Amino acid sequence: MTRITPSTAYLNQLDAETTRRMQTAQTPESPFAGAPAGLAAAVEARVDALADDLNEVVHTLHKDPETAYEEHRSAAFLADLLHRHGIQAELGAHGVPTALRAEIGSGEGPAIAVLSEYDALPEVGHACGHNVIAATGVGAFIALAQTLGENPEAFPGRVVFLGTPAEEGHSGKEVLARNGAFDGVDAAIMVHPYAMDLSEQVWLGRRLLTVTFSGVAAHASAQPFMGRNALDAASLAYTGIGLLRQQLSPADRVHAIITEGGQRPSVIPEKAVLKLYARSKYPESLKDLSSRLEDIAAGAALMTGTAVDISWDEHPPSLPVRTNSALTGRWVAAQQRRGRSPLPAGVVSETIAASTDFGNVSYRIPGIHPLIGIAPADVALHTRAFAEAAGSPAAESGALDGAAGLALTALDYLCDPELRGAVAREFADAGGPVDVPAYFD
Repeated sequence: MTRITPSTAYLNQLDAETTRRMQTAQTPESPFAGAPAGLAAAVEARVDALADDLNEVVHTLHKDPETAYEEHRSAAFLADLLHRHGIQAELGAHGVPTALRAEIGSGEGPAIAVLSEYDALPEVGHACGHNVIAATGVGAFIALAQTLGENPEAFPGRVVFLGTPAEEGHSGKEVLARNGAFDGVDAAIMVHPYAMDLSEQVWLGRRLLTVTFSGVAAHASAQPFMGRNALDAASLAYTGIGLLRQQLSPADRVHAIITEGGQRPSVIPEKAVLKLYARSKYPESLKDLSSRLEDIAAGAALMTGTAVDISWDEHPPSLPVRTNSALTGRWVAAQQRRGRSPLPAGVVSETIAASTDFGNVSYRIPGIHPLIGIAPADVALHTRAFAEAAGSPAAESGALDGAAGLALTALDYLCDPELRGAVAREFADAGGPVDVPAYFD
């Protein structure tokens, strides 16, 4: 009998290892004072008072998922929520019809951006929980706006709310960044739902590659020798990628499909198309992996006598996330106030890794992208089970705690000059800003 159900043995071992590490894991305490205690308590109370609004965000978006760049109703709903709280938001910001921008505070002093996502996946809806991300960002921003509205001197600087569409497969944040969304912003924060609370986890850089092989059509029986088989080239490239995997680092990923390969078995295919994702833990290793994939494609063309066109990044590439630990410390402190205990990096295996366009933001300015638990530990992102969790009571709790965490982290950053200095130094020591659009040129 053919076995088609994958074994869970490896996942079971990973779960057991994670559980053992959780038992001894300790997150370092933040050395920074952050915002004054009374101010922080007032902001947190304002987030809690928004619970009904945030539940509405979670469930409205969950019931009406919209895919990348089609999030018109979701973006309009968030804009309307801001308007109901007396905040004017720009819909269609930075040249993207479904992007949102709102801003509070003084033009002088530090500036921090709080980000929301709200695009869904085809077929499985909010299986990445972006409806929860939407609620966390907008909730944090409204609470901070209410605080400043009551006392214009409550905290210095500016808070920018950015509704960022098209994270799934399209790198919408990079589009916004190239259109000036982060100009004049000193740091950016957001949170992503997950199966547990993590202060930091590996997020891989990602590039998209399309390889088109062009050959010569011929009758596959009468004159096959007069053809040049583009499908053979695609097959060789696909095989070459498989052989390359033995030499890849543990966190690297390459996944490919052949989307075109001929129409009839009796005709030598004159065109074949291979599409793939390449992912890696570091920008430098992603660049090296890209070069090796180009060599495989060129070699397959050479072996089959076909021509090849190598086209990178139909949508902008994503860099890995560069996490700022000084900011992360304040996120952890905020979550501990909420009764959560985010685990430090290294507890969950780095082989359990995906990608996000927030990585591109984090190489421009300091940023954090922690994870907040809304699902059982054995439920993975991009599954129907996670989509169900994204509409559950746990998602409501995650949205509220996440909004409080973002609001308090932003408040700490604006109120504590020593924290801001540490954030800036850490970012500079990690290499400073990167010219993301030109990085792979």
